[in-house]
Amino acid sequence: MEKKDLKQYAKIHSFESFGTVDGPGIRYVIFMQGCHLKCKYCHNRDTWDMNGGYYSSLDEIVKKIDNYKNYIMPNGGVTVTGGEPLLQVHFLIELFKKLKDKNIHTCIDTSGIVDITEDIKELLSYTDLVLLDIKHIDPIKCKDLVGFSNEKELNFARYLSDNGIDMWIRQVLIPGYTDDENDLKKLKSFIDSLNTVKKVEVLPYHNMGEYKWKKLGLKYELANITPPTEEQLKKAKQILNIVI
Repeated sequence: MEKKDLKQYAKIHSFESFGTVDGPGIRYVIFMQGCHLKCKYCHNRDTWDMNGGYYSSLDEIVKKIDNYKNYIMPNGGVTVTGGEPLLQVHFLIELFKKLKDKNIHTCIDTSGIVDITEDIKELLSYTDLVLLDIKHIDPIKCKDLVGFSNEKELNFARYLSDNGIDMWIRQVLIPGYTDDENDLKKLKSFIDSLNTVKKVEVLPYHNMGEYKWKKLGLKYELANITPPTEEQLKKAKQILNIVI
């Protein structure tokens, strides 16, 4: 990979200027390139390779955001997602510093499956909201589904809770993988142990990203899994005490 100042340059997959599902209000969404997980259901398979995407400078990205500031303010903001954005923590620290100087709401969409280093702590000090994707509440099932156990993401959630950082918890509902009633009850108990959860979302699994796997010449392991029914979604939301 070409050598760049990782505080001033980021590997980018793409941008979305009017995001409405990645945090409160209208969001300017930055899709970072690179991910260390191996989620079987990933709909952005083309974001995994850190050698993919393209470099964009801090100044270029801030300028892009400034161009949309009138649309995202005062109720929206900027969300960084991926891929796994926390792999580029040094750049995000510099970006979020600039955004906070402009009073722009900052949000990270992450798996939380990272070590909580001093750099991560610094970034989170400039973060208004974390969209935390709980991959699976069971550590063994989690490793089968995404390639890693869930200890780090649960510790990440506890860190957010202990340090007063707001979070939205997200669970992708995949029939046969994450819809077990006992697992959902365990997830509910874990969420109840946290202090700063502002919202819980059940996201229905979909296979709209399957074509990306095929385009890359890769096997999509969940090809035979159908999206959850309305009844399955309703049941999961009831267990997690989500108002329907």
